[in-house]
Amino acid sequence: MSYNNILYSVDNSICTITINRPDKLNALNKETIAEVGVAFASAQKDETVRGIILTGSGAKAFIAGADISEFSSFNLEQGMALSAHGHDVFNSVENCTKPVIAAVNGFALGGGCELAMACHMRVAAENAKFGQPEVKLGLIPGYGGTQRLPQLIGKAKAMELLMTADMLDANEALRLGLVNYVVPADQLMDKCKEILNKIIAVAPIAVAEIVHSVNAFYAKDMNGYETEIERFGACFTTDDFKEGTEAFMNKRKADFKGK
Repeated sequence: MSYNNILYSVDNSICTITINRPDKLNALNKETIAEVGVAFASAQKDETVRGIILTGSGAKAFIAGADISEFSSFNLEQGMALSAHGHDVFNSVENCTKPVIAAVNGFALGGGCELAMACHMRVAAENAKFGQPEVKLGLIPGYGGTQRLPQLIGKAKAMELLMTADMLDANEALRLGLVNYVVPADQLMDKCKEILNKIIAVAPIAVAEIVHSVNAFYAKDMNGYETEIERFGACFTTDDFKEGTEAFMNKRKADFKGK
């Protein structure tokens, strides 16, 4: 698959998806969002991929928002369709059964902040900044920002940031729980790979079930506790469970196959 706006590579079981529009500070247009969806579907299907890093090209921006010129003349129906398409893609990121880390290498604003929040974890470079400035355009976040930001940092602070359009620097984002780590820019990718390599060493089916179970807590049509019971039981049917318990009892390293 060839892409116009992203770079896609796989190395040592880690897929790196890079938004590649540096002249636009990696702003998201409709084509780029669609390509992100295709890239994540490809990574999900690829059995050699065990983890995913999402980042932006260049040193200034992860994703500095949406491509405003593309929707400045939209009407009600077009606006709703734009949001629905973004929701579909970002939900596929959030529900990916392989661990996804956003390597935030600069501005993560608007749709960029929303895409970072859809990832399972976020690691920020020291120069990273986060924000939802949509109110300055007479809009609200349209790709899940009003829902995911309160989940991550709490309702009151999320309300403040959404209404004021204030930005957070990397250290404040860390304090609030929006990001997992803050590192120097030249260590960003290495830190993401370090985390993913820890996850790659454990049972992939169990990792996938953790994604399902945690996300069920936030889903309106699911009961997280019931989902945990079901997913816990399902783990007992896997070869990974047999391998993990046998390795533990025999005091050896487990060799998980994801089956």
